[in-house]
Amino acid sequence: MKKILVLLVVMCGINLSSAQTEIAGITLPATLTYSSEDLILNGAGVREKFWMDMYAGGLYLKNRAVDASEIINKDEAMAIRLHIVSGMINSKRMVNAVNEGFENATNDNTKPIASEIKKFKNLFEEEISKGDIFDLVYIPDEGVVVYKNDKKSGSIKGMEFKKALFGIWLSDNPADKDLKKDMLDK
Repeated sequence: MKKILVLLVVMCGINLSSAQTEIAGITLPATLTYSSEDLILNGAGVREKFWMDMYAGGLYLKNRAVDASEIINKDEAMAIRLHIVSGMINSKRMVNAVNEGFENATNDNTKPIASEIKKFKNLFEEEISKGDIFDLVYIPDEGVVVYKNDKKSGSIKGMEFKKALFGIWLSDNPADKDLKKDMLDK
């Protein structure tokens, strides 16, 4: 009887451990669902700056993938979750980081999506605090939908914008090379 009980506890522990991922003290769920689209955690890591953790980030896809270019160009549901772990991140710093990210992801060619980028940056005007969670969700017919702490902030249409946005983390010049590698689970 004891052996069965121990086996049962071990099996439950294995199942629970695969249901979520802990990064930088933050637990990311194994799945997210938006607009009836079930997305699985592809990989997760931490954005560091000056050796300090800024946010935990997870890439969610319909099916696991490791090819960054394929993910960027794919016209299917996907999401990036950013869980702020540093009090150093505020709205102004986030907007500055987004500017730099779009410039890097587009090789300094942001002009074709300038209005979309401006709309996106406006979604970060509300103060950002440690513990905030942002979900950047791409749904093909809706565009990129931004959620802050599970509340919809707004949406931006356009595949070119989606490519640039996901390129912030997955392009050849990502915000953080280690985070890119972790999101691709390499």
